[in-house]
Amino acid sequence: MDNESFKKLHGFFIEDIKIGQSAEHKKIITEKDIRTFSELTGDNNPVHINEEFAQKTIFKKRVAHGFLTASLISAVIAKKLPGPGSIYLKQEIKFLAPVFINDEVL
Repeated sequence: MDNESFKKLHGFFIEDIKIGQSAEHKKIITEKDIRTFSELTGDNNPVHINEEFAQKTIFKKRVAHGFLTASLISAVIAKKLPGPGSIYLKQEIKFLAPVFINDEVL
């Protein structure tokens, strides 16, 4: 790949990132997302995949996996800011509220 082609595919370079820049990625969490995440990770906790079980929890309905929602930061970093070519090394997470099916996360 020549240098010009590389630059067209690459996101921001570190020297191009400025304080105050921002990016976002919106996603509506679906039943399919939860099922797929369960299958990929092996996390089949019934609070995520069994409505009858989830109704008896403090949430009263099924919740998305915390790491499903937390993993969406990868889309922002990889696609928008800094963009293609970037890799992040650390993520600190504090879950403040549950995410339910059909909720939009930002």
